[in-house]
Amino acid sequence: MSDNTTATLIHNGRVITATDDYVADVLLKDGIVHTIGQHLEVGEDVQVVDATGLYVLPGGVDTHVHMENVVGPTMTCDTFASGTKAAAFGGTTTVVDFALQTAEDSPLGAIARAQRSAESQVNIDYGLHVIVTRVDEQVLKDVRYAMHHEGVSSFKMFMAYPGVMMADDAAIFRMLRQVGADGGMLALHAENGTVIDLLIKEALAAGHTSPRYHEMTRPSIMEGEATHRGIRLAELAEAPIYFVHVSSNNALKHIVQARAEGIPVFAETCPHYLLFDKSVYSSDDFEVAKYVMTPPLRTKDDQKHLWRALRYDDLQVIATDHCPFCMKEGHLGYQKQKQMGKDDFSMIPNGAPGIETRLVSLFDIGVMKGKFSLNRFVELTATSPAKLFGLFPKKGTIAVGSDADVVLFNPAVTQTIRAQSLHSNVDYTLLEGRTMQGRVEKVFLRGHLIVDGQAWKGREGLGRFVPRGQVQAF
Repeated sequence: MSDNTTATLIHNGRVITATDDYVADVLLKDGIVHTIGQHLEVGEDVQVVDATGLYVLPGGVDTHVHMENVVGPTMTCDTFASGTKAAAFGGTTTVVDFALQTAEDSPLGAIARAQRSAESQVNIDYGLHVIVTRVDEQVLKDVRYAMHHEGVSSFKMFMAYPGVMMADDAAIFRMLRQVGADGGMLALHAENGTVIDLLIKEALAAGHTSPRYHEMTRPSIMEGEATHRGIRLAELAEAPIYFVHVSSNNALKHIVQARAEGIPVFAETCPHYLLFDKSVYSSDDFEVAKYVMTPPLRTKDDQKHLWRALRYDDLQVIATDHCPFCMKEGHLGYQKQKQMGKDDFSMIPNGAPGIETRLVSLFDIGVMKGKFSLNRFVELTATSPAKLFGLFPKKGTIAVGSDADVVLFNPAVTQTIRAQSLHSNVDYTLLEGRTMQGRVEKVFLRGHLIVDGQAWKGREGLGRFVPRGQVQAF
């Protein structure tokens, strides 16, 4: 299907992909990258954008976001509209969100429900993972149908949150076998939910109610134990597995060992685990609730191991796990947000925002600090997630025939991050007041200019559902 967009020539920018780095002209036409070359000649009907001094990057692919996600008695405060607009301003042009299977319905019902809500709202392209909470023969049939007919090739399960989301090992094993056999991917939230539940109850019984006890009741050894267990289930099922939001070396060491053994294990971490450590939990102040995400922040030593794993490809993706809840009750009308847990840390909705600041923060702390190269930066934020979740080469790279999802990024300027100038519905950012190097200047979605400096040129409903194919394990 062609897009009715004005053809655009991006002139003289520095094109960065996971493997390339060169100065060229890039012609965006009919929604795709049409031509790449030196000194391209174009007609008067083509809009020319001078990208001298700018990086020309593939649009970011964020495969872990939560818009309108129901979490117990509450819901994340970003709609598909506000969350995808924030993503666009941050240089992300494709997200993969979650469709939650309820106790009453099937994975197919979950997909249809999420699509109904997203379709008229999304400002960028999107896909869906299905969160599977119940496994039986019908669910397995529906999973197979979703993979072959609905363009949904990944599913998520939880080893945490007993009684709410948690699946037992046999259910996870059955899903691994089914999804793996059809070329899909099972993503796993790995923490030992029943032990953590016990630790939470004991802390509350002892009168420990402040947000800092969230971290103390979710020890990294329980992330490590569940990660090891998930790997062995995948090994037995002969299926690939993907671990979301890896935060600790206790988990990472099992992933590293499994990959060395040739087991197809893949994993992501998130910017907050690289930007912050557990020292933020040193006070009993409720402000600490900003950092109540799962898993919690870990030690500086854990951060060192995460950076090493990113450098040597034991971690393949940096996704945001954008899961926003407001700190102030009633902000934009949102109720039952972080304040729900002011007298009981276990009631604080787990999650933090980050969808708009992913690229700039990783450029600042990763590329500018010499932690990884520009090519690796693109690989971690666009190419690898696109490959692992069946979107490549339509998404995740700049190549002839790929979607014209392009970000012009200025590496020479700084910006100071403020919640009030971001575009999410959430009322805070973990990066408040922090000055960072780099800025997104323009964003194109399938050739449409949707972000132009501070100006919004996009529109709700411009985004499309992207059917995804098989995992490209690599």
